[in-house]
Amino acid sequence: MAAVATPNDYILSLTREQIEHDQKIGIKAIRLFLQSKTSYDVLPVSYRLIVLDTSLLVKKSLTILLQNNIVSAPLWNNQTSRFAGLLTASDFINVIQYYFQFPEKFEFVEQLTLDGLRDVERAIGCDQIETASIHPFKSLYEACVKMLESKARRIPLIDEDEKTHREIVVSVLTQYRILKFVALNCKETKMLLKPIKDLKGLGTIKDISTCTLQTPVIEVIHLLAHKSVSSVPIVDDQGKLINVYEAVDILALVKGGMYTDLDLSVGDALLRRPEDFEGVHTCTMNDRLSTIMDTIRKSRLHRLFIVDDEGKLVSVITLSDILNYILFGED
Repeated sequence: MAAVATPNDYILSLTREQIEHDQKIGIKAIRLFLQSKTSYDVLPVSYRLIVLDTSLLVKKSLTILLQNNIVSAPLWNNQTSRFAGLLTASDFINVIQYYFQFPEKFEFVEQLTLDGLRDVERAIGCDQIETASIHPFKSLYEACVKMLESKARRIPLIDEDEKTHREIVVSVLTQYRILKFVALNCKETKMLLKPIKDLKGLGTIKDISTCTLQTPVIEVIHLLAHKSVSSVPIVDDQGKLINVYEAVDILALVKGGMYTDLDLSVGDALLRRPEDFEGVHTCTMNDRLSTIMDTIRKSRLHRLFIVDDEGKLVSVITLSDILNYILFGED
């Protein structure tokens, strides 16, 4: 009885030239798909949107994010009746950095409103609150380009009322939602069979900052801020990946009273992590983008850590890296 051929047998039967050819066709097809769809196409039939007024206290806005299990929210300036930026975990990290530098300003931090975040950012010399936005009728391709240019992981969709010309916050589009939309609707993702090690920007070894379970959380916060990253991988003494500490983990840590538990170890801080944590996703240099897109289709993820055969951390692939490759790779 003849053995049944597996998908892997088929891939192994392809020549390097065939894989190269299919990869280029697949990427081109996905690019055309992104150009043919608008941001509206990605939105679910019904969804909930929370918009925060800039006069709200920062600590109250944190409570609202946590109660609603969200990690970002568009801001609205009631005085100007205009969109005022996007509140993300990075803004809370900036407040922590400010409090760490100026502990005598505790009262100021307690009474800080969202429209005072710019003063905090100026004082510590960091990136200002995200203000990039796009019209929902613009193509997904344009939304991706704008996100990559502004180094934002999500972008608010802003429309305009035809009669009053007032801005309307429609939703917030994330890189994950776009890539999942591609994974669900583009069969050409199955053509992306080149190993990651051969893909520019994805298989590139990056200089990654790491921490251990014993590292104080405040040190990780400094890394998140200074490296402008959304997570820091946790490794053991052998450099093996055991977990990840994310910027959003900071939100649960500071929700009580402001910023008193920053000397806590990363290991202890992880005990406060919500039970719905998505887990740590890994891959190897020999994995293919087709497999990664299939994982995105099935699971919620924000990055994949590249590990070797022993589980040691090698590099990281972010959703920005994947979008950047889809938009500009294989040219």
